[in-house]
Amino acid sequence: MLESLGFIQDILHHLDYLWVTILMAIESSFIPFPSEVVVPPAAYKAAQGEMNIFLVVFFATLGSDIGALVNYYLARYLGRPIVYKFASSRLGRLCLLSAEKVEKAEGYFVKNGVTSTLVGRLVPGIRQLISIPAGLAGMPIGRFLLYTTIGAGAWNIVLALLGWFIGRTVPPELFAETIQRYSSAIGLGIVALLVVVGIGYYLYKRNRKAK
Repeated sequence: MLESLGFIQDILHHLDYLWVTILMAIESSFIPFPSEVVVPPAAYKAAQGEMNIFLVVFFATLGSDIGALVNYYLARYLGRPIVYKFASSRLGRLCLLSAEKVEKAEGYFVKNGVTSTLVGRLVPGIRQLISIPAGLAGMPIGRFLLYTTIGAGAWNIVLALLGWFIGRTVPPELFAETIQRYSSAIGLGIVALLVVVGIGYYLYKRNRKAK
């Protein structure tokens, strides 16, 4: 759920590339923070000529990679028992974690293989946690970063397009209200992107079997 109108408006006034990176790193780790109040406001400022839309997506994706690496290395070197123990702890619950959520992410990873780090970045409820089972499984870091970057980049492009569209059509004082009103468009964009990715992956697997 998006934060209050005042919070979104405050972010809009103070956002720069450094804060985009920091906030997206937080969002991509196990600390709950919605990317919807980071990338769309930055893209809105880009539409107003105050930032660059390509740099917004770049730094947002860089931040996402940093946060994902935190989860990956914590899971890889702490191991499954400690990860599940933390998720079930009071601090873990404060971070909106639970053993069930980690188990769900791990099951998604096992079911879909290494490509789940790409597609999983587009699935609400999975995207922030998919790095944990990748770390637990010891997924090669190069492949992990590649898939994470593609998935996070796709997610950030969807959010940036939403912010850019709003920035070209509404005045600054109406941005916070409009981003809440159009928040459902984010979900629709993600669903459409998932369909495209799913079809592409299916065709790729079918062509490989045909050879």
